[in-house]
Amino acid sequence: MTRPLNIVWFKRDLRVADHRPLTEAARLGPVLPLYIVEPDLWAQPDASARQWAFAAESLTELQSALAALGQPLCVMVGDAVAIFQEIHKSRGVASLWSHEETGNGWTYARDLAVAAWAKDAGVPWREPRQFGVIRRLKSRNGWANAWDRAMAEPITMPPEALRPIGGDWPTHIPTFREIGLAHDPCPHSQPGGRTAALATLRSFLGARGRDYRFQMSSPVTAFDACSRLSPHLTWGTISMREVAQATLQRIRAISHLNDPASKSWRASLISFMGRQHWHCHFMQKLEDEPRLEFENLHRAYDGMRPEIADPQRLAAWCAGETGFPFIDACMRALHQHGWINFRMRAMLTSFASYHLWLPWRDSALHLARQFVDYEPGIHWSQVQMQSGTTGINTMRVYNPVKQGLDQDSTGAFVRAHVPELDAVPDAFIHEPWRWPGAATLRYPPPIVDHAAAARAARDALAALRKGSGHREAAREIAAKHGSRKAGIPMTGRKAKAKTTTTKAVDASQLTLDF
Repeated sequence: MTRPLNIVWFKRDLRVADHRPLTEAARLGPVLPLYIVEPDLWAQPDASARQWAFAAESLTELQSALAALGQPLCVMVGDAVAIFQEIHKSRGVASLWSHEETGNGWTYARDLAVAAWAKDAGVPWREPRQFGVIRRLKSRNGWANAWDRAMAEPITMPPEALRPIGGDWPTHIPTFREIGLAHDPCPHSQPGGRTAALATLRSFLGARGRDYRFQMSSPVTAFDACSRLSPHLTWGTISMREVAQATLQRIRAISHLNDPASKSWRASLISFMGRQHWHCHFMQKLEDEPRLEFENLHRAYDGMRPEIADPQRLAAWCAGETGFPFIDACMRALHQHGWINFRMRAMLTSFASYHLWLPWRDSALHLARQFVDYEPGIHWSQVQMQSGTTGINTMRVYNPVKQGLDQDSTGAFVRAHVPELDAVPDAFIHEPWRWPGAATLRYPPPIVDHAAAARAARDALAALRKGSGHREAAREIAAKHGSRKAGIPMTGRKAKAKTTTTKAVDASQLTLDF
């Protein structure tokens, strides 16, 4: 008789290295490595074909890695509960394994349904942690130290082999059209897969990352200076633990050197370590409060912006045709690459939420689809932070002209992505409407008076923050979601273990650039 299977359900953890569910399940008996393509998930408004392209490339490499161990990856299309029921009926399921996932609202509901099925079927479902996120967290006190401990744990080695389980298991990885996704060209998207992840990490720690600390803010330099590991962390072709330990090893290797290059490296890598903490810090927010994806964190801001977005403003912003060159260049670069650095993500959100006064969920869904590295926990927490609806963060309204002058002083980035402005002299490249020849351009005038729009937004938020009950509710939010002064080490100095003061994070103090 065939033995019941231990299913390893791959989600956004597409690797065999440092994969505890795979290694632990293999110790128990025959393993079915399974990836479920869920059409309903890919029909959600935050999903796109560019995301699937990265996932499909990663799945292809994962298939090869599992085949080399002895049991190829099974790929099924459909509803997860129905698929588990069918496997249990035909072969029997001894246990179900997967990593914990902090996903969007749809995956949260799906996991509740899977948990209910597993309980009714008497199938134990084991979910080891993948990141520093703690499920059912009671207090943020000590969270950063817990993150450090989790990331210091030994890397889990893959099983030496997987016993072939027999049977005709499907292995076809569908195309984006086969799962109902629209064509979504992204010509400069990063390649998926484990091999690309490791090469990206090596190039960052060995060459590209030296000036990361100073070059991550400008899109002129960020495409090379940032680690570019974010899509690989999102899709799990590399683990956060692997990244954290490799970074620390590199810091230790140069810690005794005092030459200028080594000092620059050390400062950048310490900064990069801080961003790794921030990555999970923001995911923890959505884990603790899933409504962040749909509702204002601070309910005083309900009704502040219109429920329905102005269609013309939203369309112009999405297309990169707002009449503000730096805004439009960043959006068009995102269309082409599926990635842009954090400061520019914050600026795009700020412009949509403050200057255009759009509901943050509408603009955020467009960005989510554009990001190959879309990570729901980070995305929705940051969108609310940059839209001023958390109640605990400093309101940050980016001036679209000043940002262009600061981050792209020569206009090189703008000219690369907004060719309509080729004829505009450098002195007017960030304000082409001031150029005497503006009437000859095939480029729209500014969609709003940015100074007046920013002033109106600030006044509206300031009035709400003065309202009764705002401070009390903000204090509760900070206690639940705010960082601790004892926590996230942005400078590399060890935190004081006993300090528990809650600190609201200033948006100007952080970036999440990978």
